[in-house]
Amino acid sequence: MSNIELIATSSFGLEAVVKRELLNLGFENPKVENGKITYKSDEEGIAKSNLWLRSADRVLLKLGEFRAESFEELFQGTKSLPWEDWITEDGEFIVNGKSVKSKLFSISDCQAIVKKAIVERLKIKYKTDWFKETGAKFTVQVSILKDIATLTIDTSGVGLHKRGYRQDSVEAPIKETLAAAMLQLSYWNKDRVLLDPFCGSGTIPIEAALIGKNIAPGLNREFVSMDWPRVGKDIYKKVRVEAYKGIDTEAKLKIFASDIDKDAINLAKENSIEAGVDDCINFKAISLRPINIKDKFGVIVCNPPYGERLGQRQEIMKLYRKMGSFFGELKTWSKYIITSEKEFEKAYGKKADKKRKLFNGRLEVNYYQYFGPRPDSK
Repeated sequence: MSNIELIATSSFGLEAVVKRELLNLGFENPKVENGKITYKSDEEGIAKSNLWLRSADRVLLKLGEFRAESFEELFQGTKSLPWEDWITEDGEFIVNGKSVKSKLFSISDCQAIVKKAIVERLKIKYKTDWFKETGAKFTVQVSILKDIATLTIDTSGVGLHKRGYRQDSVEAPIKETLAAAMLQLSYWNKDRVLLDPFCGSGTIPIEAALIGKNIAPGLNREFVSMDWPRVGKDIYKKVRVEAYKGIDTEAKLKIFASDIDKDAINLAKENSIEAGVDDCINFKAISLRPINIKDKFGVIVCNPPYGERLGQRQEIMKLYRKMGSFFGELKTWSKYIITSEKEFEKAYGKKADKKRKLFNGRLEVNYYQYFGPRPDSK
């Protein structure tokens, strides 16, 4: 690995999942902070990260970090960084910003200062006073936390949750990155049966099929850094070819997905076709009912309706009681349920073995985990 430093951003509570993904991809010593994981890489690692990270929001290239308590310090610190190593003479770049608990609290002023500093640096490098900005796109971000400024360039473009398979969605879908994280936080693996009885547009079962067949989640989409000369399409092509070779075409997955909404099931089927995993998932349009699956050690991972989404709390609580009754019969199964309803455990009828606070978009949710025995237990 070279001295390129990357930051994989994540939703709150998913940092450990992203760290584990990075370690599995071969990146060494990732450093975890709130909402981000920093690690060393090279140009190929940029493509590999974007193609393979399932639970991260995006991949940022870290240019530098320094203390900035005044606009002059922000300007000089920014100007000292090697922007010309990445931004081309005809590069089109914008600056986004955020500031938390810092003396420099005016985001618009910080953005303007950073833009001016980068331009001054590029003027010296390219010996010009005017830039066409007709080439590759670069989105710079200045993030100031407690007077420490971190300068990055976004390598992903559209967020990593945009896999490309979800052509449309039902009301209140779950983000693909969160669905992938839920699966990775569960006992499920490709050798165990999976059930999602509230599948909606199919995000959880589709993400499971991608994991089970070892399909890179970003395989069928593009990334902004593909157009950067220092990364480029050739590196991405190499990483894609390796990813295609790694697909487990022999995997025999047992994934069952149902929903009471027939239109949602039809949409889920279409999305699974787009994702290339329609042969891995058994979809059915049925209401919640006792489960007729013979496997003894199955796993349920689901995103049932909740009050903020539908505004029908009494009906929601009735549904949770029904879930507790049906799921409770599956004593050797593990169940994982995400909801924003604070009284879920009371309605469900059982306290979770573990509860994890997460976010579905901006909505705070809890991931209730009920552990069944492992398959090798007696």
